[in-house]
Amino acid sequence: MFGIYLKRELSRRKKAALVIALGLALGIALVITVNSVSAGMQQAQDKVLKSLYGLGTDMTVTKARTAPTSGSSGRPKFDFDAKSDSSKTQSSDRVMTQGGQSLKSSLVTEVAAQKGVASAVGALSLNVTKVDGSFTQGKAKSTTSGSGQQGGPGGQGDGTGAPQVQGGGASFDVNSYSVAGVDVTHQDLGPLATSKITTGKTFTASQTSAKVAVLSKSYAKENKYTVGETFKISGTKYKVIGIATPDSSESTTDVYLPLEQAQTLGDAKNKVTTIYVKATDSKQISTVKATIQKNISGTTVTTSADLADTVSGSLSTASNLATSVGKWLSVAVLIAAFLVAALLTSSAVSRRVREFGTLKALGWPSRKVTRQVVGESIVNGLLGGALGIALGLAAAYTVTAISPKLTAELGSTGGGGGMGGGPGGGGPGQMASAAKNTVDIALTAPVSVTTIALAAGLAITGGLIAGAMGGWRASRMRPADALRSVS
Repeated sequence: MFGIYLKRELSRRKKAALVIALGLALGIALVITVNSVSAGMQQAQDKVLKSLYGLGTDMTVTKARTAPTSGSSGRPKFDFDAKSDSSKTQSSDRVMTQGGQSLKSSLVTEVAAQKGVASAVGALSLNVTKVDGSFTQGKAKSTTSGSGQQGGPGGQGDGTGAPQVQGGGASFDVNSYSVAGVDVTHQDLGPLATSKITTGKTFTASQTSAKVAVLSKSYAKENKYTVGETFKISGTKYKVIGIATPDSSESTTDVYLPLEQAQTLGDAKNKVTTIYVKATDSKQISTVKATIQKNISGTTVTTSADLADTVSGSLSTASNLATSVGKWLSVAVLIAAFLVAALLTSSAVSRRVREFGTLKALGWPSRKVTRQVVGESIVNGLLGGALGIALGLAAAYTVTAISPKLTAELGSTGGGGGMGGGPGGGGPGQMASAAKNTVDIALTAPVSVTTIALAAGLAITGGLIAGAMGGWRASRMRPADALRSVS
């Protein structure tokens, strides 16, 4: 009886049911769209942060660089023999640690022993400035003086003046690139973790002191290096064993060396610039950060949350809009949709005075009348939910298909100039540079099962709210009301 009556009443009031369903559908579609876009923003931000951190890295431990002493400026210095023949090309490499102040390698073990730390790996960041070119010596030429000039003693001039140097100069090329020292026994954490070996192979655990290198794809292509070739850094030959393609286009590491080789190259024995840390529980990162800062003084601990605060540009603006304005707007529209549905249901009940009064005169109790109204409202809510999910999925698909480009500008975290880190490949070292790095990210709008479930729950909730108001009004009607409505 309930089902038959429900079906008949809904078919009689198709227009009213459609209006109520549409109101709920718009609110639910907006909720799905905002949630999916917010999820896309989070994924985009994660991509940016992954370019700064090694895969699986939860935080990094660094130390701010101190001011140079009075005897050194800290700037690169190159010495050449200015008397060299122009036919001889001169070359010099200047290797300097990049990022923050160097840390003792023993701190890696100390950090790994802290409560909440699953693993810790050290890395050394270097910057190599290569200067090569040649000098051209000038030639001394004598100039002929005018007549009448007197020369040496005796007043007789020889017609020549003082010799002058003509020509000469220098032509040098400057090339700068970054080097990351990798702990070859723990490559799943650190600078190389965010890159994939696309040609050749990566380091083996036995190559801790081997003179081998992995090059980034862009650096190898620019300098025409292939697997098996050798190249020099400060006079030391390294064999290229692999070409790595970074997961993020923001990676700026050019050369990866075994950590011991990088330490020798940079005259930084038993030193690292960054300690990559993985926590045992991702929900306790802030607690682990506080523990490390408390037990290991003088260090700077940077988490992904800290780096997220440095991301600006259209990605940050859109993310703020989606999380603040967008969510509040969707809540407001949803509340308005619920109220409209409730008012329309209540208004429809008011027009059914004769119907409900007659049913009560025939013996229907108030709870049965209320159940009938609530049942109709829930069906309207489910219809609106289905329509809203379809509209929300269509909107999310449209955003993903268009894939609007957002820019993320990576600025300094303010944790002290020169936070070390594997340049580009992982670590916030590149964040400390004065110039901001800009990353282009394509926005997507993934819709999760949780979002669909939320939409279905909101549809049922909207139906229950509308049905509760309409049912309450219908339950208060008396049989006499039906008789008074008869003209």
